[in-house]
Amino acid sequence: MILCIDIGNTNIKMGLYESGKLVTHWRIFTDISKLADEYAVLLLSLFTSEKIEKENIDGCAISSVVPELTVAFHDLVKRHLGLEAVIVGQVKKPVIRINTDNPAEVGPDLIANAVGAISLFGTPVIVVGFGTATTFAAVSKDKVFEGVAIAPGIGTGAESLFKAGAMLPAVDLHKPDQVIGKNTILSLQSGLIYGFAGLVEGIVARMKKELGGEAKVVATGGLAGLISGEVDCIDAVEPELTLLGVRIIYEHNQ
Repeated sequence: MILCIDIGNTNIKMGLYESGKLVTHWRIFTDISKLADEYAVLLLSLFTSEKIEKENIDGCAISSVVPELTVAFHDLVKRHLGLEAVIVGQVKKPVIRINTDNPAEVGPDLIANAVGAISLFGTPVIVVGFGTATTFAAVSKDKVFEGVAIAPGIGTGAESLFKAGAMLPAVDLHKPDQVIGKNTILSLQSGLIYGFAGLVEGIVARMKKELGGEAKVVATGGLAGLISGEVDCIDAVEPELTLLGVRIIYEHNQ
């Protein structure tokens, strides 16, 4: 089995692949204050809960946008699983060519998402990631990672609004029945949900034009389902897209 780990700013996703299939996966909160051994205890307890023997794990790959935890997870995998993890963004055999001013600054999660999307939908493709930030990664028909647009995440944007507006209450991210809100809560929900839907549609349309007019659009991330139902431009939602890309990058480097 292959252990694939995606360390984000908000959540850490972990999945086990066997014969190319995702057999189980977990999601935990990101906490940079935790030590490697603390994460190891948590990881091993998750294995135990599903009767998984750590000796059956043959390899590991890590995508991380949190440098401190990249080191922590690399260490725990080496110490507790006896494996040398493949680190996305530091591989000897890249799966995709990156055509940006500084390829080294492209997030490993964006690379993994692009690789996963290409494997499922081919090219050209646009990947919309709904996480701490809302990211739009563009891959051309020649299988080249052309660049990214980064906007605030729905959650982070909402938190900033609540903090900045003294009279604005914090609200749940639920779609209201209509755009015209009749009270403050409905007005906030409308602006957040339909506002981000408009943002997604606008950026995707501009990216498609720059890619030549056509591209498949795949969404991933925790809030992908919330917005995908409000736009016509998203062709598919793949919650575990990053883990898929991490696995492919691992296999390419064996």
